[in-house]
Amino acid sequence: MLVNFQQILPKAQKEHYAVGLFNALNTEMARGVIGAAEALRSPVIVGTAEILLPYSPLECVCDALKFMARRTDVPVVLHYDHGLTFEKCMEALQLGFTSLMYDCSTDPYEENVRKLAELTRIAHAFGATVEAELGHVGDNDSDDPTLEDPSAFYTDPVQAKEFVDKTHVDALAIAVGTAHGAYRFTPKLDFDRIVAIRQTIPETPLVLHGGSGLGDEDFRRAIQCGIAKVNIFTDINVAGARAIREAVQAEKCAMTDLMNLQVEAVKAETMKKMQLFGSQGKA
Repeated sequence: MLVNFQQILPKAQKEHYAVGLFNALNTEMARGVIGAAEALRSPVIVGTAEILLPYSPLECVCDALKFMARRTDVPVVLHYDHGLTFEKCMEALQLGFTSLMYDCSTDPYEENVRKLAELTRIAHAFGATVEAELGHVGDNDSDDPTLEDPSAFYTDPVQAKEFVDKTHVDALAIAVGTAHGAYRFTPKLDFDRIVAIRQTIPETPLVLHGGSGLGDEDFRRAIQCGIAKVNIFTDINVAGARAIREAVQAEKCAMTDLMNLQVEAVKAETMKKMQLFGSQGKA
C-alpha cells in the first residue's frame, strides 16, 4: 500500500512511536525491509538518497520499490532522502516517489526557506509530502567541521516554528547531537531541545537523522520526547554485507547462495529497529 507521510506520521507522533526510514539499494535489501514490515505489521518508509545514487540509479530503485509497495498490504512510503538539487527532487516526484527530503540545511536560512517553500508547493501538487532539515546534522564519514562543536549547529526551537510556518513542510529533521554514518565518538543527544521543538511545532512530525549506532535507550528517550521518524541505513547495510562475508568465508560463493542470506540479514536488523521504535502492530 503506497502512502505518504500524512498517512502514517501524525499517528506515530500522537501515540509516541516512530516509523523507520530504511534505505534499500537493491532487491535483496528491499525484500528484507518490506518483509520485516509485513512480519511485524508495521508501517515503513523505504527509499534511497542522492548520495547513494552512484550505487543504484534512481529510476531502478523507484521501479523496484514502487512495485513492492503496491503489492503489500502494509503502509509503505517511497521516500527520496537528502535530495541535494531541485532537479533530482523533481525527477523523484515525476518517477512516483510519495515523499522527499530537500536538504538545503547548509544554505543560509532565508535561502533554505525559499527553496523549501517552492518545492513543497510543487510536491503537494503531486500528492507527495516534504521533509526539510533545520540546523545541520554532521557526517561521521568526512572531515565535517560541524563535528568539532555540533551544538553550534543545533536546531533553534523558535526558528523551527517560523521555518515551518513559512515553508509548510510536512516533517522536520532536527539537529540535536546525532551524525550520519558510523560514529567515531559517543553521541550526546540534547533531549531537552527535542522537547522544546516539539512544543513549538506540535503539529509537525520530527525526524532524527544519523540513527545507526545510537544506543537503544537514546532511541527510546528521543521517541518519547517527540521524534516520529528515524533514519537508518548503516546498520542494515552492514548487516547485509556481514552475511555475505560469512557465507563467502564458508565457501558459498554463488549469487544464489548469497541473495537470500542478505535478505534475511536485512530483515532481521530491520525488525530489531521496528520493535525498538515501537511501530510493530501499527499498520
